[in-house]
Amino acid sequence: MLLYVTIGTNDLARAIPFYDAALAPLGLKRKRTDAVEAGYGADDDVRCRLWVTKPFDQKPATRGNGSMVALEAMTRAAVGAFYAEALANGGTDDGPPGLRPFHAHFYAAYVRDPDGNKLSAVCERPE
Repeated sequence: MLLYVTIGTNDLARAIPFYDAALAPLGLKRKRTDAVEAGYGADDDVRCRLWVTKPFDQKPATRGNGSMVALEAMTRAAVGAFYAEALANGGTDDGPPGLRPFHAHFYAAYVRDPDGNKLSAVCERPE
């Protein structure tokens, strides 16, 4: 359904280490970098599906209240690794790894990137 997601940053040099580390446990890696953006995707995908970028209009990037990017994790351990790497690389806690009430196997962690954007990693498999 989605082609890609764009997340704004005011400091790409600060954002890249955060995203490199936090997305690696989810099987995503940086596939493209230039002066204004970094693109992330899976090894088996020719496209970058997540972009971290300075806003096109040259105005400051702001976080969206009520906006969040939820990323699929194959295991609960990957959710935990995403959370740990995010916090170790400039992110902040917005909900530690654990089961959530959405359904019996909804295991998620929530973080904010260095710009305040909300991200989650979710595993919906029983473990």
